[in-house]
Amino acid sequence: MNNINVDLTEFLDVFTDVNTYIPSPDTTPCPKSSPVNKYAVFIVYATVFLLNIIGNSLVILVICYNKVKKSSTDVYLLNLAAADLLFSVTLPFWATYRVKEWVFGIAMCKIVSVLQEVNFYSGIFLLACISVDRYLAIVHATEFFTNKKYGVTISIIAIWIIAFGISIPSIWFRDVFLPPRGGIVCHENLGPYTSDWMINIRIGRHVMGFFIPLLVMLFCYGFVIKTLLRTKNSQKHRAMKVILAVFLVFLICWLPHNITVMVDSLMRRGHVNETCSLRNQLDTALHITEVFGYTHSCINPILYAFIGQKFRHSFMTILANKGIISKDRLSSYGRSLSVMSSSAHTSTTI
Repeated sequence: MNNINVDLTEFLDVFTDVNTYIPSPDTTPCPKSSPVNKYAVFIVYATVFLLNIIGNSLVILVICYNKVKKSSTDVYLLNLAAADLLFSVTLPFWATYRVKEWVFGIAMCKIVSVLQEVNFYSGIFLLACISVDRYLAIVHATEFFTNKKYGVTISIIAIWIIAFGISIPSIWFRDVFLPPRGGIVCHENLGPYTSDWMINIRIGRHVMGFFIPLLVMLFCYGFVIKTLLRTKNSQKHRAMKVILAVFLVFLICWLPHNITVMVDSLMRRGHVNETCSLRNQLDTALHITEVFGYTHSCINPILYAFIGQKFRHSFMTILANKGIISKDRLSSYGRSLSVMSSSAHTSTTI
């Protein structure tokens, strides 16, 4: 019972998110300092929230407004924007939690935690499907996923079901409670076996929900890039530039945090020698990489706007139809995209 009290006391010194530091039992508490300024993080989360709402709403508007038959990539990117919008709902809660204790009750603790995880897992599964779709279309020159609407629909349904399934532990184990010291927390509450259960859940979910889809994407994009380097199809090159940018940004934002979580889990298992210095360095890394990962939810629309020529054209079409810009300006911009529009791989977004 004393071990549990030590665990909960140490736990109060860090941000209580699904992937944050979970103290190992039977260890001497290390002196801790706050790794990041909580008010600075609050500002970052508030900024990401606003950019997320505006940017992803715009992406959904552009894709849904276009009357042309949507490509499979458009459908996947539409769902990716929807997942990011769902995640934006959680940011005000986490931002408030950063500067205060958890004040929203047990129901919101479970709901917000699930939305957060569903966004992450659905996002990487959607990116994996896009990589497989582009691999089949470019490397094997087949349009199975592009032309077979039911294939895309089944893939989307499966992605959301799997993402929700991996997030179920948050519904089951998330709880709101008052530890011996500090304010009310929203965290997994698994009783005396918290540490062992948490480590098993963390490792399993990160392997299945991050590293396996990552290997699929690396395999697919490796062959796609190799194929594109041998072709002079400029339209395919432009389209893949956006897709690869989306993939690379996701990788840059989330890979550091997932690696840090795995190192932390291995330390909990005793496979990495734990010292106070390393423990504090990992705590700091978990905080910083987590904040960096959260910023990802607002970046994709920025990529579409700056790299995706077709996205800009589709958005300008909406503005022209609403009388915000002139038809002449739209026509002038559209002439530069006439070749791209005739391609079989055309997409509203890229």
